[in-house]
Formats: sequence, structure tokens, C-alpha cells
Amino acid sequence: MLEIRPTCENCNKTLPNDSNEAMICSYECTFCKDCVATILHNVCPNCGGGFEKRPTRPVNCLTGNCVEKHPVGTRNIYKPIDKKKFEDILSTFKNIEPRKR
Repeated sequence: MLEIRPTCENCNKTLPNDSNEAMICSYECTFCKDCVATILHNVCPNCGGGFEKRPTRPVNCLTGNCVEKHPVGTRNIYKPIDKKKFEDILSTFKNIEPRKR
């Protein structure tokens, strides 16, 4: 089950459960759309993978699987990108489709 982390790892922007701005990689590293597009260029600085829109945990408990029974995460991971360190990762993966990295 996804943790649904509450903020962007780079800029610390709030990304609540219903945010349309939240993007995640396959390890659930969480960034906002702006950072993914303008700084990361769809390359995760932690794993080199690509990003997808993070799903929203349902608020309707009709099925029993909802935010009330399975709350979203509260762990705030804030570690701004070290641009110098990220240069090698970006140059290696930027021009390779995420599914082929």
C-alpha cells in the first residue's frame, strides 16, 4: 500500500492525498509536478527511474479500503536536490525512456 507522502522532497510543497500535483517513482519518492518537469526532467534523483501521477486514496469507505481505515502518511522527506551531484544521474538517464532505464 502506498504511503501517500505529504510533501515534495525537493521544494517541500504540500501534496495532500487529493493533490493533482503529486508525482511518484516506483520507490514512491515523491515530488511535485513543477520539480519533476523543470528540475528533474522526469529522472528520479534517488533511483534514476521516471515518475507517474500519484493515485489518490479513496475517501469513500463503501469497499472498506479508504483513507479513514488506511490513513495517508505523515512522514515528511525534505532533501533538496544537490544539483552538482544530480548532473551525472540526469545526463545518464534524461534521454532514455523511463521504462528502459
